Amino acid sequence: MKHTEAREEALGALYGADTRGLDVIDITKISLRAAELAEGAWDRREEIDGVISHASSHWRIERMPVVDRNILRIGVYELTQSDLPVGIVISEAVELAKKYSTAKSGAFVNGVLSAVADTVEDSESAEM
Repeated sequence: MKHTEAREEALGALYGADTRGLDVIDITKISLRAAELAEGAWDRREEIDGVISHASSHWRIERMPVVDRNILRIGVYELTQSDLPVGIVISEAVELAKKYSTAKSGAFVNGVLSAVADTVEDSESAEM
């Protein structure tokens, strides 16, 4: 399975749990790659939501559209927990937003993830 398909499946699992207010996500009907991505983002959502909130001035996490919030969770998880190139992570997240959310969501997701990526890169540079 391609990363793009795994992200879509992970988004579905996160969206379902988020809209229902569940503590646990259902990964029984998705691929292993999607399950790992969804579980990672869901298990770290408190920390990830803090990162998103910091990067998205003027938008509280709970006021964001559910789809956007969960696309951002996947994106932040991948930016901080994977070796995937930043450009790919952001581009894929923007495409998900364009496909599943509002007309303005692509630009919003791009802006937030770009700010997160800059912060991640700055902290990695400081560690060296």
